[in-house]
Amino acid sequence: MTEPQHPAPDTDQRLTDLEIKASFADDLLDTLNAQVAKQQEQIDLLLREVSRLRQRDGDDGLSAGPRDPRDELPPHY
Repeated sequence: MTEPQHPAPDTDQRLTDLEIKASFADDLLDTLNAQVAKQQEQIDLLLREVSRLRQRDGDDGLSAGPRDPRDELPPHY
């Protein structure tokens, strides 16, 4: 019977390099996923804020008439 052949040292090194690259890629994927999730939370928060401001302003911020200057504070306040 013949003994099983062991991979060449070059093959072992290539396999190790691929495992290292896969590990770094996996870490990068986790980091990017966390960043995307954080950005989505910020987008959701901003959308809620815009919606709240539109409701406060009335008729979705599409007021046709001019604003009354008496409702606005002067710049020095």
